Amino acid sequence: MEAKAHLDKLRISPRKVRLVADLVRDNAVAKALVILAHEKKRAAQPIIKLINSAVANAANNYGMEANKLRIKEIFVNEGSTMKRFMPRAHGRAYQILKRTSKITIVVSDN
Repeated sequence: MEAKAHLDKLRISPRKVRLVADLVRDNAVAKALVILAHEKKRAAQPIIKLINSAVANAANNYGMEANKLRIKEIFVNEGSTMKRFMPRAHGRAYQILKRTSKITIVVSDN
């Protein structure tokens, strides 16, 4: 049995979030939370919350035991991009892309 949790529009670049997501892929949930608790990167805190949400979904919606869950899949996709402009020399404008991330976590008891 599987349970999912999604996070949209996280205001961190997907490239930076993937570095943290790769640390916990295919681990037990308890081990993944320990790894993320000691990670210095800013993307670790939203992933901890998302793992806890997926565990709560598994326990409440499907009756799975929280201590037997593993992270089956975790993937980070590119979300919507906010476009901003910065003034430059000679009256020009320089485009700044503020990227966002979509994270999906699937936990399983297999």
